[in-house]
Amino acid sequence: MSPSLVYVGMDVAKASLDLHAPSAPSAQSRQFANNSVGHRRLVRWLHAVGLAHVVCEASGGYERTAVTALQQAGLAVSVVNPRQVRDFARAQGRLAKTDRLDAQVLAQFGECLQPTATPVPSLVQRQLAELVARRQQVQQLRIAEHNRLEHITHPAVRGQLQHHLLALDRQLQHLQAWITELIQTEPALAHKVARLCAVVGVGQITAAVLLATMPELGTLNRRQAAALAGVAPFNRDSGPRRGHRLIGGGRAVARRALYMAALVAAFNNPRLQVFYQRLITAGKAPKVALVAVMRKLIILLNQLLKNPELQPT
Repeated sequence: MSPSLVYVGMDVAKASLDLHAPSAPSAQSRQFANNSVGHRRLVRWLHAVGLAHVVCEASGGYERTAVTALQQAGLAVSVVNPRQVRDFARAQGRLAKTDRLDAQVLAQFGECLQPTATPVPSLVQRQLAELVARRQQVQQLRIAEHNRLEHITHPAVRGQLQHHLLALDRQLQHLQAWITELIQTEPALAHKVARLCAVVGVGQITAAVLLATMPELGTLNRRQAAALAGVAPFNRDSGPRRGHRLIGGGRAVARRALYMAALVAAFNNPRLQVFYQRLITAGKAPKVALVAVMRKLIILLNQLLKNPELQPT
């Protein structure tokens, strides 16, 4: 008789991991340090629990080393959206929030919804994600410093801000060079980037951002691709009322990269330009038409990676 699956909730903090296994032979709650020693002890405990599937929230990066250690030990792990877990808790009337209670909610979330295991990223995927994330951080710093410079009159402070902006520009150049180098040294990644860049409007950095933030690209259907990028329109209807369709959710960094690509494609890509102009002629607002281009573009990019026979446009 095969052992039954045990969904184990794991609440992640900077220094600790709180675990709860409600379906174990006897319901258990344990705490481990969020370091290499604690991870080894956690793996031993989970193997003793049985056939474990760990469910945790994305916690700003504090979960990454623990998730990697569990995946390397052959354990299934699902990293889920914190908002979904909080909504699940509220639906049960559970408003109290502690690390131990959060671990219990995560375990129940796993039992009820049975989330799929998060794929194990390759070393190249992790490196690309780190480079893209750092580039995003430096860009945000540069925008903030540039905005401050507009209102500063003191010569010394202006000089300091200008010096910092030059340093940030150099960092962006280095990051872009490192991204290019990583792409060139990994044939599979280089092939994907080339396929995406064959579409007018998509450049190397846009392709890198999409592959880093949407590693599932090429394995999704049309609706999943649009929803993951946050460009799928959602209904807002009630009775006879028909509300405006709105987009929301998804992965914001991917959506921003897709926006810039769609902005170029709407005026330069022969196929998408015709689509965009048709919507404008039909009376659609430019932003609405551009979102439609974004949706069409991410579906096309997903299909290019999914179907090697498809010709890019």
